Amino acid sequence: MPRPSNKPIQLLKGFKDILPEHQDYWEFFTNKAKVLMDAYGFKKIDVPILEQTNLYIKGTGKHTDIIEKELYSFEDKSGDNISLRPEFTPGIARAYIEHGMLNKIQPIKLYSLGPVFRHDNPQSGRFRQFHQLNLEAIGSDSPVVDAELIIIAYKLLQSLGLAVTVHLNSIGCLECRAEYITRLKQFLQNSGRKKELCDSCKERYFKNPLRILDCKEISCQEVLADAPQIVDYLDEECKKHFMTVLDYLDDLEIKYNLNVKLVRGLDYYTRTTFEIYLADEDTSKSQGSLAGGGRYDGLIEIIGGRPTPAIGFAVGIERVISKLREQQITVPAIDQIDVFVAQLGVEARKECFKLYQKLTDAGVKVAEAFSKDSLKSQMEKADQLGAKI
Repeated sequence: MPRPSNKPIQLLKGFKDILPEHQDYWEFFTNKAKVLMDAYGFKKIDVPILEQTNLYIKGTGKHTDIIEKELYSFEDKSGDNISLRPEFTPGIARAYIEHGMLNKIQPIKLYSLGPVFRHDNPQSGRFRQFHQLNLEAIGSDSPVVDAELIIIAYKLLQSLGLAVTVHLNSIGCLECRAEYITRLKQFLQNSGRKKELCDSCKERYFKNPLRILDCKEISCQEVLADAPQIVDYLDEECKKHFMTVLDYLDDLEIKYNLNVKLVRGLDYYTRTTFEIYLADEDTSKSQGSLAGGGRYDGLIEIIGGRPTPAIGFAVGIERVISKLREQQITVPAIDQIDVFVAQLGVEARKECFKLYQKLTDAGVKVAEAFSKDSLKSQMEKADQLGAKI
């Protein structure tokens, strides 16, 4: 009989431990985010990590990369098909319907912070479990709400010390988009350029033609250089909505670039779409945006609610922290120790143990090394912790 292996169990591919010495960046991010959430009246909502798979098939879109390639799905012991959440928005939309939030004063402003899961190809800046800050404003189609969310995302990243630029577009309503998709497919077919698309975009031509615009392959970007632009197919209402969003951003001197190929990777988006990158970043070579989102006026109806306009965005926390480290942005230290209690001998340890409890009860940040007898080793730990006293 073979002996059991003593080989250490390793971390799963694409997953990452966040060690104590790295928590200062996470605290820095969440503290800045919470200040903004309070200032703009967003309330926290927590939704389950597990949902019915059908929620994401209907909501995120069955022809998206997330559903076709990246969704963690399985059948549970009851025979239900469930999935780890790949994004927050469908779950929050479900909660909005299920808990009757439509009957409250609109728009409902919600935020979430936590892990999401995608079976992606792990690489720099991409993990299979990663964390997002997610904001949703549900129940208003006003362009001022679009501008507000873009400004919040912009302000958050600026407050962290990052110089950023907003990239935005409008992909119109379903009617606008239908006409544009027909024209785009005609362009690719009649010009003979369809055969020059990458293999993924050849599939997208039939399943989800808009996603061709978002492809990072150089061959596809060259094919699309002379392609029709979706902004030229917006109806008057969608055009007015987008121009009003831009006016609000101009009034507040928010830096932005119009990107007529920005469509995002999810089926539910309508009208305004946006992403935020570092100001000097080449987006064609980027690992991805720091933040991104858009309007999704049809999602709530798709998953069983009444027609309800909404807009939201997500910030990739690991990606933001990576940029903070790259730019050597200093963040405040957490758990700065005020007092280190040292002892020498059994009786002294007893007295110091009581003192330690009193100090913690008084709210003093205190550390100890009661398991060590050597005063030298205790002082070494005090130095490592940077104790003030």
